[in-house]
Amino acid sequence: MREQFPFAVARVTRRWRKLLDERLKDMGVTQARWTTMVYLQEGGEGLTQRELAGLMAIENPTLVRLLDSLEEQNLIERRPCQHDRRARRLFLTPSGESFMDDLNARAAQLRAEMLDGVTDDEIECALRVFRRIMENAERQK
Repeated sequence: MREQFPFAVARVTRRWRKLLDERLKDMGVTQARWTTMVYLQEGGEGLTQRELAGLMAIENPTLVRLLDSLEEQNLIERRPCQHDRRARRLFLTPSGESFMDDLNARAAQLRAEMLDGVTDDEIECALRVFRRIMENAERQK
């Protein structure tokens, strides 16, 4: 049972992302781009590129390419940081906000379908397990 656990988590994660990717295909963004937008929205607008890279656990050069493409699509904008002239803060544009409204609605629909028949207590238990696993993983560093 324990041997199967990480593979089951990976399968669910891959399937969930694949289904969401299919539902977002017509929006013209890749998984990497919409994932970046989600992290930006969750982390709070006004993050620096470095802060966002840390949240996403990716290297800054990789993030810069993603941000360049999102900026070209007019979904985000970089604004100068008041306290550090070298830094830029990231914000959603009105198009980016509209994009996220649509993405969040589609994600909510998929979430409802995927969690059909799963109780709130079961979800709470799963979240506790995942938190404990992450705490154990953090101690491995």
